[in-house]
Amino acid sequence: MSLSLPISSPPNHISTSPRSLIPTLSPHPSFLYHHPPQLPPHSHNTHFILCHYRLSSIFLSMNTGRREHFRASSYSGFGGHGAAEDYDAVNEGEEDDDEEGVRDDEQVGEIEGTLGSLHLPERWDVLGLGQAMVDFSGTVDDEFLKKLGLEKGTRKVVNHEGRGRVLRAMDGCSYKAAAGGSLSNSLVALARLGSRPMGGHTLNVAMAGSVGSDPLGGFYREKLRRANVQFLSPPIKDGTTGTVIVLTTPDAQRTMLAYQGTSSTVNYDTCLANLISKTNVLVVEGYLFELPDTIKTITKACEEAHRGGALVAVTASDVSCIERHFDDFWDIVGNYADVVFANSDEARALCNFDTKESSRSATRYLSHFVPLVSVTDGPRGSYIGVKGEAVYIPPSPCIPVDTCGAGDAYASGILYGVLRGISDLKRIGTMASKVAATVVGQQGTRLRISDAVKLAESFAYQLDSSNIRSDVGSDQISSF
Repeated sequence: MSLSLPISSPPNHISTSPRSLIPTLSPHPSFLYHHPPQLPPHSHNTHFILCHYRLSSIFLSMNTGRREHFRASSYSGFGGHGAAEDYDAVNEGEEDDDEEGVRDDEQVGEIEGTLGSLHLPERWDVLGLGQAMVDFSGTVDDEFLKKLGLEKGTRKVVNHEGRGRVLRAMDGCSYKAAAGGSLSNSLVALARLGSRPMGGHTLNVAMAGSVGSDPLGGFYREKLRRANVQFLSPPIKDGTTGTVIVLTTPDAQRTMLAYQGTSSTVNYDTCLANLISKTNVLVVEGYLFELPDTIKTITKACEEAHRGGALVAVTASDVSCIERHFDDFWDIVGNYADVVFANSDEARALCNFDTKESSRSATRYLSHFVPLVSVTDGPRGSYIGVKGEAVYIPPSPCIPVDTCGAGDAYASGILYGVLRGISDLKRIGTMASKVAATVVGQQGTRLRISDAVKLAESFAYQLDSSNIRSDVGSDQISSF
């Protein structure tokens, strides 16, 4: 059965833009905004109709596949990366019994040959396309930052020498290495939620991106693989993997130093095209817009996803990233996105709204361009937008410990609900809110395995009553 959603008409009030006519949903007409471009009526409608077809057909083509589990071996030393020789490589807050570390060059060569021998599923439920960065997280004091001339609470891009200087200064400090990144947090949480066939089959989750042939690239691949997320892009020969150094001071402020590495460019090739053609949902990480010429890869990937009947989800990722690449974001969001994930600040940035605008207004505005919009608003709750309306989702109660990764966890909950065929917007949002609250109530950004199993079990009881079909106006997505 196909979706029966009526096409949403843009608001009547419009203003002139150098690029096009643009609608506004501002509750304060006196505010002057530069809004995202309005798609031509025919392309706007076509995008909605195609999305509805994909939403209704995607669940008919899901296949199951056997999962492979790999044991990583330990490795001591960073081989010239300027860090301490021994470190704890287990993700913060993860349940991980095996000792794990960065592999040497010989082991990396073995990793390159494993892709061909993997027993992979015929089709992926979710494929994430994003930045592959290894996180080094440590606790430092204000004096440490002062000595290195770092401004507390900022994010800074550094070169290879700058990264080595900081890591050498951390020698002797207690810190951890992890396969980091916003997208990987969401994919790991989704894989753990879908690790058992509750209300459906076991979910097959994968990631594509760019890692070098260095030990850190092998470490990243193995770490995700152990979390049941297959990293399927081959390593770039002689490339270096990107890293993010996260320095946390006692007042809980995080100072981040990002090194993109020499393998930061994500190219569209036959390998990536083949993966996307066998995917039900493609998730594009917003940080990719920062990489040189990657907009071409993102565009081709989205086109291939739609040709194969897959949904395209886009994560907003960062306000400054949106501001720097506003037109590129809207080229993708306006023409290809079926789902957008953002927090309240990112949503306002996408709308080019004033900070005084509410999260609800931003959600409603974006939902005129994107069929399904998810906007989180911290302890105030969240919104799901469809057809110019915003459904409020109250926050799930928890005692906050660490809010980092909450939005990533929320996105995994939305994807889990969609992939399990739930059509009730309120129910999907409530599930996502519970996943986010679980992560906020722990130390670390990753959803723990035991918590994921408990959440999935509780969600399974709701699936039997989620097959009601009605219009979106009554908080339902019809005919999923």
